[in-house]
Amino acid sequence: MKRFLVMTAVVLGLANTAMAAELPRVGEMRKFSVSAERKPVAPAEFHDPEDKPTSLDAYKGQVVLVNLWATWCLPCREEMPALDRLQGLRGGRDFTVLTVAQDRAGRAKVEKFLGEIGARRLPAALDTSMKSGRAWGTVGLPTTILIDRQGREVGRLIGGAEWDHADALKLIDAVIAEK
Repeated sequence: MKRFLVMTAVVLGLANTAMAAELPRVGEMRKFSVSAERKPVAPAEFHDPEDKPTSLDAYKGQVVLVNLWATWCLPCREEMPALDRLQGLRGGRDFTVLTVAQDRAGRAKVEKFLGEIGARRLPAALDTSMKSGRAWGTVGLPTTILIDRQGREVGRLIGGAEWDHADALKLIDAVIAEK
């Protein structure tokens, strides 16, 4: 029956809706808001760890968990170690955690922050203009956006979460498994 529903959804052009209904959003991920329709994420520029301009285009073909945060944000500080562990657990060819600091304090403060919390696997991406956060519709920090391989928003979570928790891993694994 499930296969029939998914096949029907594909034929009717409703594949995104069918996939969204199947995404596991329980426990730690109950606050994860699935996009009604997967649309391309707005273009926005930020700076990579070498201070070179970049964008999400650099991650095409990967599932990306974009976390928008700031050094002054307490919930950001609390969730960052889980994001670092998630990158260690799932990071690779198919998936990456991309943390983009929305912080005018600059690179030195961002790198110091990441060092203080022991984040060793997360790139120190930075947007001192905070234009990426506005382009991506951020209303508060932290905001985490799950993006599929085609660069479309799967959904988002506003506020902190334990991203290395089994519930989060199930959600992320479901999107990684999509081809």
